[in-house]
Amino acid sequence: MNIKTSPRLPVSSSMARNKRLLKNHETFAFWVQLGADIGVVFFSLYLLTLFKTGEFNPHYRFLMVITGLSMCGIYVSRGIYRQASTHIKNVMRITVAWFVCLCAVMLVGFVTKTTELFSRQVILLWAPLALFLQIANHVAIGMGIKRYKETYGKHLKALVIGDGTTAVHLIQSLNGNRWLPDKVVGVVRGDGGLPDLSVAANLSVPLLGHIAGIRPIIREHKIKRIYIALPMEESEQIQGLHIDLLDMNVDVIWAPDISAMRLLNHSVREVAGTPIISLNESPLTSSRVSMALKAIMDRSIAAIALLCLSPLLIGVAVAVKRSSPGPVFFKQDRTGFDGTVFKVWKFRSMKLHQDAEVVQQAGKEDPRITKVGKFIRRTSIDELPQLFNVLDGSMSLVGPRPHAVSHNNYYSDKINAYLARHRIKPGITGLAQISGYRGETETIDKMEKRVEFDLAYINSWSLMLDVKILMKTPSSLFSKDIY
Repeated sequence: MNIKTSPRLPVSSSMARNKRLLKNHETFAFWVQLGADIGVVFFSLYLLTLFKTGEFNPHYRFLMVITGLSMCGIYVSRGIYRQASTHIKNVMRITVAWFVCLCAVMLVGFVTKTTELFSRQVILLWAPLALFLQIANHVAIGMGIKRYKETYGKHLKALVIGDGTTAVHLIQSLNGNRWLPDKVVGVVRGDGGLPDLSVAANLSVPLLGHIAGIRPIIREHKIKRIYIALPMEESEQIQGLHIDLLDMNVDVIWAPDISAMRLLNHSVREVAGTPIISLNESPLTSSRVSMALKAIMDRSIAAIALLCLSPLLIGVAVAVKRSSPGPVFFKQDRTGFDGTVFKVWKFRSMKLHQDAEVVQQAGKEDPRITKVGKFIRRTSIDELPQLFNVLDGSMSLVGPRPHAVSHNNYYSDKINAYLARHRIKPGITGLAQISGYRGETETIDKMEKRVEFDLAYINSWSLMLDVKILMKTPSSLFSKDIY
């Protein structure tokens, strides 16, 4: 097959620019699910209002309309029903979306000064009941769709071009998504070099051949949709491949393979009809609502923890003061969110000394560490004053550990994407810490591993992940000696 790389379709630039390139292709099942959720929300409000007041007044009808419009906007924009995942993740996704809807409705009520018209008992019962009914809806409809597809559904046979990491992920996502009719039946290789055998071994569908023989493969397997997942170095084939397949009556979809790049919180958007891919975006700017919830959780837990742990903090402060001359607290410049420098608080665990140009990490049998310091470092009690950093907003409960400024200068040119850790607030604990990378990092390899976990945390951040890390932190304190 002769792949063309230069020809262009005869379409005017004005027509091309006016055509939106990014669209939401919602399925019938999506609208059924959304309609059912809005229905149970309306029905539960109607029943509770009748039971409490005996009538359904106009202001409750107004609440119903505002809630429905909010659900349409928020649920569609957040892709609630387009994502395939476990039931637990789906429940969390619906819960967050419903909470945002309630906040929007409360804001409308506050602006219009109508909140006093509603029964608090009705609203307090309606909010959790409507959420429960939506979750029940999701489970029931999901099982129904799965049963229908197994019995009556017709799969849309799809083919993936490429055998890299993106292709493997795409196949798993398409074949595991009950909302989509696509069924990937095989893979064909591009014109690149030798395949990555470690990646190709993870393919869950057969390798049907090479791109040069794609036409007979399409006919033999009755392919209706093709996903192009070629790596960037083979991207010149895409336009020619698209033109050559115009007469095959198949849908051709391009899934850019940027897996070889070390990305941070990447996303796809549209600006004036042009798709743009953000390769390195701060989670704070991409999801302000989620990060606001994280900040609320951080400061609430930090305040409660300081109150409950105050006797312990006072006892440790006295012990540190008596252990050796010097202040109770140790303050050091650390690099925080977006590279800003702040003072991190810790209980002093060492004797007073002068730091070198590159701060030496404390190690086993370090003569600078006091007896009290050795205990509080091993149990991480020395980190507890950082709860004050959480309260003032310079740190979070969970995030990449803040390193000394000199360490950042040292490692930044030795570890790829090291400074990307600063695209989110540093934390008292983190994914790296519960995964065995606490304390001293004696080698570059260990620090590189810690950075990998930090970037993985940033890319997969969620409130549920924060909760899991906080729950696992106490047990991780005894998994490795810290000096």
